[in-house]
Amino acid sequence: MVEWIISDGLADYADAVDVMEKRAAGIRDGRMSEAVWLVEHPPLYTAGTSADPRDLKAPLFPVHQTHRGGQYTYHGPGQRVVYVMLDVAARGRDVRQFVQTLEGWVIAALAEFNVTGLTRPGRVGVWIERPDKPRLPDGMIRDDKIAALGIRLRKWVSFHGLSINVDPDLAHYDGIVPCGIDGHGVTSLVDLGLPVTMADLDVALQKTFDQVFNAAPQRSVSAG
Repeated sequence: MVEWIISDGLADYADAVDVMEKRAAGIRDGRMSEAVWLVEHPPLYTAGTSADPRDLKAPLFPVHQTHRGGQYTYHGPGQRVVYVMLDVAARGRDVRQFVQTLEGWVIAALAEFNVTGLTRPGRVGVWIERPDKPRLPDGMIRDDKIAALGIRLRKWVSFHGLSINVDPDLAHYDGIVPCGIDGHGVTSLVDLGLPVTMADLDVALQKTFDQVFNAAPQRSVSAG
């Protein structure tokens, strides 16, 4: 069974990392169940293991170095951060498939609001195509990122996770090159014109979790 935890208020980032690390250790040794933790943070930037210092354009908020995958991203009020503490060994021991399943979960949750989320080759996360905005210099249709993703595995248990923009201050992204990708932008559910609340998104995430993860391909792994 996966425990769902929803925290009120703004969670301190360093405290959240400590909680995740302890939960991951408890899952690995069988003392604790898997968990999905839904939080919000005060405004801050995090730097993943692939972060390029040149992408930190103007540190408007505290910058936290973290061991998750990925580059720079922003967390703040109005953004649902979803920490996934799951046993990846029991779910097939396939990291790429696990990341794709997380992206598929976001896409399924967005579909509950008739929003079409997309993945793009070479770009982790979930994107919204914006034909209503000016095209890029090379003629490509612009994409806006609505969900970022970065996980860490320790002994095949995941922690960190993903973030989905409900109604954050999008100007707060101006201090970084989000995920190291220039040209494309960021968006949110409210920016797309949808009166979606954090509670609405939480319901959609819980509704779609089992159907997406149960449908994910599994492969047997020898215990030897």
